[in-house]
Amino acid sequence: MDGNDVKAMLLAAADAMDAARDELCALDGEIGDADHGVAMAGGFGAIRTALVELDGVAPTEVLNAAAKAFLNAVGASSGPLYATAFMRAGAAVKGKDVLGDGDAPGLIVAMAEGIAHRGKAERGDKTMLDAWGPASDAATASAGKPAATVFHAAADAAEIGAEATVEMQARLGRAARLGARSLGHKDPGAASAALLLRAMARTFEES
Repeated sequence: MDGNDVKAMLLAAADAMDAARDELCALDGEIGDADHGVAMAGGFGAIRTALVELDGVAPTEVLNAAAKAFLNAVGASSGPLYATAFMRAGAAVKGKDVLGDGDAPGLIVAMAEGIAHRGKAERGDKTMLDAWGPASDAATASAGKPAATVFHAAADAAEIGAEATVEMQARLGRAARLGARSLGHKDPGAASAALLLRAMARTFEES
């Protein structure tokens, strides 16, 4: 993967967030502000704009540009979380013009660690970390396999993790104020994380 491949992954994620905007807002409306889809679509729309003229640059430059664009566009909690995720991912591949299969797990792990560090959440809190944590585990377990396999394994795990949030009681954020009433609802941040990873994984089949 070179910088253009990383760019393609992020643009695919932007398309996925556009397509899922209403669905994510509906999920968020059950336990939150009903704006998660707007935030994610807006953040990735800003990434699309920032990356459109980037060509032939290193992967870390693409990821750093994405971090800055997302943070500037999204004032909600997901803004600093994904900005940190992209910055951590950029740092993980700094100095590399081309990424090999062995770099794929590190990208996903770095993003998950950035989200965990910035959000101060733990697994089981009913947040996006309940998707990113399992994705990180799956990516690590898939080390040594082709990048496409790593990303699809991460997406599979994220989808399972997102679904598991239905049975969790929220312990952080606005949803936590609902107490037991947050049970029975999928966390929108976990849902968008799974969509994001699946979109990124699919770019390997399209390239």
